[in-house]
Amino acid sequence: MGYRSLRQCVTDLEKNGHLVRIEDEIDAQLEAAEIQRRVYASGGPAVLFTNVKGCQFPMVSNLFGTMERARFMFRDTLESVRRLIELKIDPSQLMKHPLRYAASPFSALRMLPKKCGKGAVLENEISLDQLPNMVSWPDDGGPYVTLPQVYTEDVRTPGLMKSNLGMYRVQLAGNEYRTNKEVGLHYQIHRGIGVHHAAALAAGKPLKVNIFVGGTPAMTLAAVMPLPEGLSELQFAGALAGHRIPMVGKQVDLPIYADADFCISGEIDPAGLKPEGPFGDHLGYYSLAHPFPVMRIKKVYHRHDAIWPFTVVGRPPQEDTTFGALIHEITGPVIPTVIPGLKAVNAVDAAGVHPLLLAIGSERYVPYEETTRPKELLTQANAILGQGQMSLAKYLMIVSAQDDEKLDVEDIASVFQHLLQRIDLRRDLHFQTETTIDTLDYSSGQFNHGSKLVMAAVGKPIRELRTELPSDLKVPDNFREPKICLPGILAITGPKFTEDIEASRKAIDKLTSSLASMDQNSLKGFPLILVVDDSPFTSTSLNNLVWTTFTRSNPADDVHGVNAFIERKHWGCTGPMLIDARIKPWHAPPLVEDPEVTKRVDALAAKGGPLARYL
Repeated sequence: MGYRSLRQCVTDLEKNGHLVRIEDEIDAQLEAAEIQRRVYASGGPAVLFTNVKGCQFPMVSNLFGTMERARFMFRDTLESVRRLIELKIDPSQLMKHPLRYAASPFSALRMLPKKCGKGAVLENEISLDQLPNMVSWPDDGGPYVTLPQVYTEDVRTPGLMKSNLGMYRVQLAGNEYRTNKEVGLHYQIHRGIGVHHAAALAAGKPLKVNIFVGGTPAMTLAAVMPLPEGLSELQFAGALAGHRIPMVGKQVDLPIYADADFCISGEIDPAGLKPEGPFGDHLGYYSLAHPFPVMRIKKVYHRHDAIWPFTVVGRPPQEDTTFGALIHEITGPVIPTVIPGLKAVNAVDAAGVHPLLLAIGSERYVPYEETTRPKELLTQANAILGQGQMSLAKYLMIVSAQDDEKLDVEDIASVFQHLLQRIDLRRDLHFQTETTIDTLDYSSGQFNHGSKLVMAAVGKPIRELRTELPSDLKVPDNFREPKICLPGILAITGPKFTEDIEASRKAIDKLTSSLASMDQNSLKGFPLILVVDDSPFTSTSLNNLVWTTFTRSNPADDVHGVNAFIERKHWGCTGPMLIDARIKPWHAPPLVEDPEVTKRVDALAAKGGPLARYL
């Protein structure tokens, strides 16, 4: 349904059994977040908190908690958006199937945002401290907006059609921010707002910013869509919402989304930065305090019937998992048109998205020869690492569709098995060092900086993966509890990685030496060995495996090998590859709930409690 407001959406979801109300008083500090995490984990409904402690505004969460509900909210427009994407891929389809695409011109018309003279969002003005004081994790640096739609324009070419709408977290208070006067605006590398900020700085002008909260859910989804530069998120939102997005422009400095529930209006201070954070983030750890732009506040608006939407991020899966799945469902068909030969990509949510990327490509360069080593796959890997946010991938595993046409990139275990059966560890590991990685990834000990590893495999299997421990497995005394995670993947609990970095890394050298002394036929079926802090935990589930391994390792530092060598500046190994995925002293701390809050939520979830059905 093409909702015009968040209130309309909430009413529709409640009417159709997708939303429940909690009338009990709920604290926006930690309590609401823990309830949201539990409801999401149980596959529960959206939740409307009508009685928020010390706040006049109701709050709603878990709107995107399931794919079923996400599809329900966009049930009247999702198919038309898909058809617009089909036409973008192949415009000739319009002439071939005119009836199928008969409504597409009307959908395209709705993509044009419209200017208006007034809007519901401008009905009231308040101060920042009257907004919900939403805190998700115990060590967060302050309250945050977790579903913001941050709107900016390029000072060189202003206008709705060249605007940027992004979801960049907003810290409302704490740290060094002046109360009710400043907020922290955290945006990471490869984000559209950075282009606008750079242009404003070059012009010697402040960057005007409007932060919208609420309105049609289409605006929320548009803010996280990985659209190419030059395509306005307002256009996508209009197509998905089923109506042109109304923007008030005459009586304000920067256009304001008329149907938003809230708008925080101001400008980025060009004079300097202030510490933002910590914040419990989507990799499952805190992102620590770092200098980020400061936004000076001019006005805070809200509509009469305003509802504050929020989400909670943390170790995946969380609600943002559905965002990723929905985006993939909508944009997946476009991927082969962007990178020739590429069939599919999976940014693995359970690994925190950017740490691990799986891809299925193709080998078409020399069809007259038997394909025995990656060629076109490497071209496609380089292209992937040059595409927007995919360029932040830390580990990229890519295989060829020709070797198994039925292979599904979403089947993580099968992709691992397919790759490990075929990869030649002497030649098929390709590193990029001293490069950019995700801002939230602390595995290298450096901010926005680390390394990448492309693992490419093609051809017939060269090994059989084992599922039983080698009878002659030799490890040093301080390594213990070897566990099979998946066929060909072995996890071993290693000694704690301490502040004595050299000694901690030498422990891995001792392990590789010990493994090298074994009969290599015993190890042939285990091309990948993981050194972890807790091998039983790592081997318990696939989610534990990918989260532990790929969030806690930096390829250039933490990839080792049995009988490793460097030849012509290429690193390889003749025995198994090892990844040191132990927690390092420079890593950010993992997210843990507050025990007192947990007790309070337990009471709400107890038999007879308001959340007993859903928690």
